[in-house]
Amino acid sequence: MILDEIVSAKRLEVRRAREERPWVELKAKARNVAPVPPFELRQPGAVSVIAEIKRASPAKGLLRPDLDPEALALAYKAGGARAISVLTDGTFFKGSIEDLRRARDAAGLPILRKDFVIDEYQLWEAKVLRASAVLLIVRILDRAQLADYLALAREELKLAALVEVHSERELETALDAGAPLVGINNRDLDTFRVELATTARLRPMLPRETVVVSESGISSRDDMVLLRQMGVDAALIGEELVKAADPERKLKELLG
Repeated sequence: MILDEIVSAKRLEVRRAREERPWVELKAKARNVAPVPPFELRQPGAVSVIAEIKRASPAKGLLRPDLDPEALALAYKAGGARAISVLTDGTFFKGSIEDLRRARDAAGLPILRKDFVIDEYQLWEAKVLRASAVLLIVRILDRAQLADYLALAREELKLAALVEVHSERELETALDAGAPLVGINNRDLDTFRVELATTARLRPMLPRETVVVSESGISSRDDMVLLRQMGVDAALIGEELVKAADPERKLKELLG
């Protein structure tokens, strides 16, 4: 399975990172990071957009050969994005930490570092990168890890954590861990098939106070209206915007 390959590669990547920059050095730097914009997604009567910078995917290959993180971030800001997600995995998604830095500095919007977190070292990295939020995928974490990472992000690092689920069982794990921000991934990470019905199925199981993000498969204004009717707070949109000839215009169209 592709997800297993990604996680295996990520373990090696984190091991190398620890060797290149010891944890004590990373922590020291993290404690001197300037404040970042809060990752606030709720807007009365509207679905916010987390617009994603994504160079490639294992299923579809290169998405935008000429991708410029600064230009895309500025287009997203002009189009009305509430936050920007940047894929930093290099092996499978062709992203990088440099993409995050360039998008962050250009737009000044809250940044979600989107990667496959399997070690708390990566949370400290996100803090040093001045991200406002990190992604925690329930599928690749056990219950204890998820609870520990949520506590670290909330109490020490002051990072928001978007906890991603795809099934009822994963949602139960996220709620047991006390996740205040939950992303429902409409993409099955085993098959990469996308169904917006996943959000429709899981949204009613979430408490009203939980901030809910629908991820993947959102491509039209009708989809956005449907998400609002479901009671979703935000949509994470990547490929539809990255591949658009005019990302700013496409985002404005989605937001209505």
